[in-house]
Amino acid sequence: MKPASVAAAFSLVFLSALSAAPAAAADKDSVSFSHNDWELACDNTRTCRAAGYQAESGEGEPVSMLITRKAGPGTTVDIELQTGGEEDAKGPLRFKVGKATLPGLEGGSASLEDNQVRIVLPELLKGDEATLADSGKRKWTLSLSGLNAVLLKMDEVQGRVGTPGALVRRGSKAESSVPAAVPLPVVNAVRPAKARPGDDALAARIFPSLKLDEIKEQCNNGDDVSAKSLEVHRLTDRKVLLSLGCGMGAYNYSSLLWIANDKPPYAPASIEANGEFDDKDGSVTSGFKGRGIGDCWSSETWHFDGKGFVRTAASADGMCRGFPGGAWTLPRYVSRVVAAPPATPSKP
Repeated sequence: MKPASVAAAFSLVFLSALSAAPAAAADKDSVSFSHNDWELACDNTRTCRAAGYQAESGEGEPVSMLITRKAGPGTTVDIELQTGGEEDAKGPLRFKVGKATLPGLEGGSASLEDNQVRIVLPELLKGDEATLADSGKRKWTLSLSGLNAVLLKMDEVQGRVGTPGALVRRGSKAESSVPAAVPLPVVNAVRPAKARPGDDALAARIFPSLKLDEIKEQCNNGDDVSAKSLEVHRLTDRKVLLSLGCGMGAYNYSSLLWIANDKPPYAPASIEANGEFDDKDGSVTSGFKGRGIGDCWSSETWHFDGKGFVRTAASADGMCRGFPGGAWTLPRYVSRVVAAPPATPSKP
């Protein structure tokens, strides 16, 4: 898929904002936070994911740990490990932190069992670093600088501070006082209508209705914008989606989208969604690269609900630290998309 974004410059600003401390919200219902070598992303259901990496300073090979916990009282903690680098790990890995040692872990990536999590979690909170080593004497060093601050923020977001189940600041408050998870939003995605004869001619007809001054202000290729660069996609029997390439950066592609009538008055209205349209499921997806080496990506997805485009997913990696495409997917917004029949024809 061709990467699409609202602009290369915006992607860099967006990623910086997500990793800023203290908390910065990618969405009113999500929380992002980072401190030293750890970052936190809590989505709109209050599921939180904390990711840590090798120290930013130094020449250590890429390594990362992901700590995931769902919202609600009494939920468990999941821990995953991942190593990077030009060569694959040789044989099983040995993880060591403080007094805890876990041998026989799968090379490349590993998920800890519940009993292993109980063993290593207290040591992680006390240590400065943890190590992974393979049978070929390679070693990866995971920084724990920032872990306590990030896990405390996780406890705060999930309402655990002062309860027995808190990770950092435990207390005697009843575990039942922890708020339940927020229900997953449900979006009824409507499959777009099939193209009609004559749709190919709509671009030239609708283009003069667009506000070209605004386009030229937002796009770095404004001088090259023409009806020939405008794509038209059928949405319903009366509505179409307009897509206009807005410019090419060193690593990202940007676009602008409108919904318009297929007959005069066309009245194109700009929409928040931006990126590449998929007429199979009525989705628009933007993906943007935060760094030229490609180890930092963010994406956002919207689905057509019969009237407009509703956001259904968003994720962004703030640190990445040498993992192509990011070490993990860190959702900021999640939903359940339910496929609905195509929009019914409008009444005359």
